[in-house]
Amino acid sequence: MSGARHTTWPEPALPEETPLAGPFTRGDDEERLAAAVEASDAPDAVFALSRHGHRIVHCGGRRFTTTPRENLRYEIGSASKTFTGLLLADLIQRGTLTGGESAAALLAPGRPARTAGITLAHLVTHTSGLPALPVDFFPRALPAWHTQPYARYPAERVVAAFLRARSRHRPGSRWHYSNFGVAVLGHALAAAAGTSWEDLVTAHVLRPLGLRDTALWAGSPATDAVGHGKDGRTPTHGFDAGGFQAAGAVRATPADLLTFLEAHLDPGGAPLPGALRAVRVPVLRRGLGRRHTHTLTWFRHPTDGGPMYFHSGATLGQQAFLGFRPDTGTALAAVCTRRFRASDPFVATAYALLFDDGT
Repeated sequence: MSGARHTTWPEPALPEETPLAGPFTRGDDEERLAAAVEASDAPDAVFALSRHGHRIVHCGGRRFTTTPRENLRYEIGSASKTFTGLLLADLIQRGTLTGGESAAALLAPGRPARTAGITLAHLVTHTSGLPALPVDFFPRALPAWHTQPYARYPAERVVAAFLRARSRHRPGSRWHYSNFGVAVLGHALAAAAGTSWEDLVTAHVLRPLGLRDTALWAGSPATDAVGHGKDGRTPTHGFDAGGFQAAGAVRATPADLLTFLEAHLDPGGAPLPGALRAVRVPVLRRGLGRRHTHTLTWFRHPTDGGPMYFHSGATLGQQAFLGFRPDTGTALAAVCTRRFRASDPFVATAYALLFDDGT
């Protein structure tokens, strides 16, 4: 569901139709979070739950750390797209953009482009017709495949690849998960505003929501969690998103991630109320029987009590899951420092914990 089958960004697959059973039964939140951390089998794992504003955080793992795990910033990979989607929604609410603008026209005014029909809305909803990654990404990334593959593909190359790309299908007609598309969106928003994506997301999302422990670039081991390879032992470098910042550059503490999610639970009581409401509205249907929907930025699955919103993400050494359920007033931010593996338990555990939240 998250696009793992399409990209080299190692994103965990999410359950498509049937919620997976968690490694726990219904019980109090502390026991459920402890079981989830244990099941994650990672050097570091943090599961942070907010229920009607009351927070519970459980940390664990095999690695010794001098900084408490809950105080570190974690790479959230493609869950960064929820920040970029909220940024676009806020710009639309302000009247700065409509979402119907041609990305190519913003990035290269007056220049003919094969992608002229692709709008900002197509990019954020993965309906642009673009591939998961640019066609020349793999040969450029190969020399740094196990260290920093995205760092070898800078912003100007992302834009150039977009302007010469061909859509695989008519924009707006089919859903296909694309890191490429959301990366282009970030550059198009920056071009429209005459500033950088980093400055835009800071001014329109991070600062208004009070996310002081969220960063858009790697820090030191004193502030940032250290990722690990599939073996759970080999340290990895801090992730460099290259020109794909809007699709995967965010890193944040569990507390900041809960603050971000709590704002989505109660748009009326938070800054950016219009944008927060907008990103909860379904914009397309997908999946067997078309029961599952996608909003401007979130995956949206049905539960017995109401919709559940979520997004996962991963880098070369870390994983994250963000989700919230308005019907139960519950938000969940889960992070771990082990690269995604086949049949990895982390995302399935987090998904099941939120789906069957014990209320």
